[in-house]
Amino acid sequence: MSDIPALSLPPGVAIKGAVQPRFDEILTPEALAFVAELHRRFNETRKRLLAVRAERQKRFDAGETPDFLAETRHIREGDWSVAPIPADLQDRRVEITGPVDRKMIINALNSGAKVFMADFEDASSPVWTNMVEGQINLRDRWANRIDFTDPASGKDYKLGAKPAVLIIRPRGWHLPERHIEIDGEEASGSLVDFGLYVFHNAKAALAAGSGPYFYLPKLESHLEARLWNDVFVAAQSALGLKNGTIKATVLIETLPAAFEMDEILYELREHMAGLNCGRWDYIFSFIKKLARNKAYVLPDRSQVVMSKAFLRAYSLLLIKTCHKRGAFAMGGMAAQIPVKNNPEANAAAFAKVRADKEREAGDGHDGTWVAHPDLVPVAMEVFDRLMPQANQLGKTRDDVNIGTTDLLEVHQGTRTEEGFRENIRVGVQYIEAWLRGRGAVPIYNMMEDAATAEISRAQIWQFVQYGVELEGGVKADADLFKRCLPEEMERVKGELGADVYAKGRFPEAIALFEKLSLAPNFEDFLTVPAYAKLS
Repeated sequence: MSDIPALSLPPGVAIKGAVQPRFDEILTPEALAFVAELHRRFNETRKRLLAVRAERQKRFDAGETPDFLAETRHIREGDWSVAPIPADLQDRRVEITGPVDRKMIINALNSGAKVFMADFEDASSPVWTNMVEGQINLRDRWANRIDFTDPASGKDYKLGAKPAVLIIRPRGWHLPERHIEIDGEEASGSLVDFGLYVFHNAKAALAAGSGPYFYLPKLESHLEARLWNDVFVAAQSALGLKNGTIKATVLIETLPAAFEMDEILYELREHMAGLNCGRWDYIFSFIKKLARNKAYVLPDRSQVVMSKAFLRAYSLLLIKTCHKRGAFAMGGMAAQIPVKNNPEANAAAFAKVRADKEREAGDGHDGTWVAHPDLVPVAMEVFDRLMPQANQLGKTRDDVNIGTTDLLEVHQGTRTEEGFRENIRVGVQYIEAWLRGRGAVPIYNMMEDAATAEISRAQIWQFVQYGVELEGGVKADADLFKRCLPEEMERVKGELGADVYAKGRFPEAIALFEKLSLAPNFEDFLTVPAYAKLS
């Protein structure tokens, strides 16, 4: 096509994905050379740290449990703090998250939230066009040309006068970007997402009074945080930016990371803005890391709540740890979305959000997450009422004393066939949408991302492994799964309509979900084998 220019590529870089209009604005020779340099310097360390993860998992599978590190005790007990945090990140009371499609970016920036986290990770399906178009959209935001007209509806979307502060979440260290090869090797999704964004936008963001800000997902150790810090230092040097310009908030969404929060803050102290309670992935990680240990089988997903057991412990420890070091402690996601045509159900959902946010603000969190613009005022009212000042750094929570036992305390509750079946319905529906290129998916009045599907299949895998007895005496085994799966898919077909169901990618999603749920060995991330099915 004449309107699609050929890319000019630097030595050693190959593009394996289709080139669409405007892709040449992102995949410039200079930007790709910058990403390639990051890859050449840091990819071997990334791969080595992923191997360290795998070795650690073997020890967990053999019965070891996580604990605080003896060799870094001096950091936990030391007197240090993070570098000063920029003015536009001082008040983060409500943050909204979502994928990087154009309409979502504008709506989120205009939502009234203080911060928008534009997500290349769990809320996006890493289809090649999604990833590059997301970069185009974010570059357009800083060029003040993101306004557009939706061709389907004819509706105009324009950026408001006071948009939210923009933070980018690149993919985790474990995810590749197979459409870019560097010296014959698949690139790291993390380095691609980070590198392209910071190369094109860091100076424009600074000129607009903001900066290059990032959320870092799925870290499992302070060594992985150190790698990000090294990447930041190299990027700033290459771009002529002052060291410490890049600011990062780390999601504490893996069980091992909860035992290394001080150390993670320390490694990134020149670039640190805070930590976040990534609750859904944290539940997934708790199941995954202890999957071979029968003592840590959880109750139904709906009963694993933030106000109790290991989730309560880790959120309080996060607040205490962050505030001791001058970093912000961000609360977790409210995934509820408005319930249309049912005022009572809608009121109940919003009341649940309000109570959750009151717990967070009362405990000392400096802000929280929502997934839908309609929840911004709900969360904002709570934090305005309970946190009239910009943040709660002064709330040091010296009364909190959380130890290893607290961080491993299992929720009390029941395990039911209905919970088992719901995991099947939710998990398959999410994977099906993901395969169609959608990463943020409304399911049963919740905005779900990859973490929910991960919890669903992880919990089924663990129940089946141990033949857990469900309420009423039914045994959770492979036979039960194989009986429930087609029954629940018939229910989903009825809920969606036969035509919608038939046009989807349900056969592939069902096959993948079944394979992961019944596999003899637990697959670390469903998004890795699923990625092979994407274009």
